[in-house]
Amino acid sequence: MNGLIPISDAEFELFRKLIFETAGISMAPEKKTLVASRLSKRLAQLSLNSFRKYAQRVADRIHHPDEMQMMVDLLTTNETYFFREPKHFDFLSNEVLKSWSGNQFRVWSAACSTGEEVYTIAMLLAERLGKRPWEVYGSDISTRVLKSCTQAVYPLSRLGSMSDNYLHKYCLKGVREQEGMFMVDRKIRERCQFHHINLMECIPSIGQFDVIFLRNVMIYFDIANKAKVVNKLVDLLKPNGHLLIGHSESLHGITDKVKMLRPSIYTKQ
Repeated sequence: MNGLIPISDAEFELFRKLIFETAGISMAPEKKTLVASRLSKRLAQLSLNSFRKYAQRVADRIHHPDEMQMMVDLLTTNETYFFREPKHFDFLSNEVLKSWSGNQFRVWSAACSTGEEVYTIAMLLAERLGKRPWEVYGSDISTRVLKSCTQAVYPLSRLGSMSDNYLHKYCLKGVREQEGMFMVDRKIRERCQFHHINLMECIPSIGQFDVIFLRNVMIYFDIANKAKVVNKLVDLLKPNGHLLIGHSESLHGITDKVKMLRPSIYTKQ
């Protein structure tokens, strides 16, 4: 295993159980090598010589209360970029925001990863709503990625399909030692907030939202946990609010609280 500490089938099952019970993630058998790869450095840091010993440490929340979160941070995948799956942003800008006339427009990115989705949404809201009241709320199960959200500094490779107009209007390109990077402008950052939320647990009091993004998350859940999470989020949608999920995902057989407007875009019944 390329120098990694070997992980047995029994040890892998321990981590499958831990990540499922904590984050609702169903980890397929073929992820065994990935688990070994991502956790091996942590074992080395702790001078542990087996994955079983590390699993015991993770499960011991009394003596090691932060280790479960460390494991979650290491095992969750956070691959994203600006304006990913652009049809959703076209829908938000051209069909939702164009006709909005409420008191405050609120959007929740419920699995915001390193923040690109949040700031993409915020740029659209700034473009459409200007100085009218709006905010974007971002949350993720990983405390590690949330640090990147608040820093709001990204490599240019994460621009995705962001237009040059948006780049110049809402971002600052790095120079000298920061060349090849860009930072989201303060006027966008100050309208966004980020919090640590595990969607499998009780959702804190965060108010209601006009739109909730839950994209490319449910692929990791079984049907029971999909229903559990989706129904909690739909309850936090305002009447006629919208729920957007990943293009490869579906809510068929998951909930009857929303109806599909088009694939991956739903509205609250």
